[in-house]
Amino acid sequence: MDPIVMAAGTALVSAMATNAWAEARDAVVALWRRVHPERAEQVGADLEAVRADVLEARRTGDDAAEEALAGTWRTELQRLVRADPSLAADVRRLLDERLAPALPREERTRIGKLVMKAEASGHARVYQAGRDQHITGQD
Repeated sequence: MDPIVMAAGTALVSAMATNAWAEARDAVVALWRRVHPERAEQVGADLEAVRADVLEARRTGDDAAEEALAGTWRTELQRLVRADPSLAADVRRLLDERLAPALPREERTRIGKLVMKAEASGHARVYQAGRDQHITGQD
């Protein structure tokens, strides 16, 4: 699954427990309204129903339930991007401009983590960076 989609799904569900939820919900519904206008109202209703589940999961400390709800929305966002890969930029913008800013700092850090794996053999080299990378030497 696309890392941006994963982060957006997680941020969406986390935002449900914040005071900024209405703005985050409206931004998600606006994306659906633009892409699938016939589903936008249902998506809004679904988000409100899930919010109640998230609030209950947080109240009872049920991390597994919250993770399952995030997984559902990751899948929904992945379907959008799979059907139209150009929407990946819109999901990124949704994450960066609406969802992540709605979260407390510690949750923003959690959704921003990235796992990188690489394997090299022979004389191959692997260069990885979470931000800018400048390679100046050549052997």
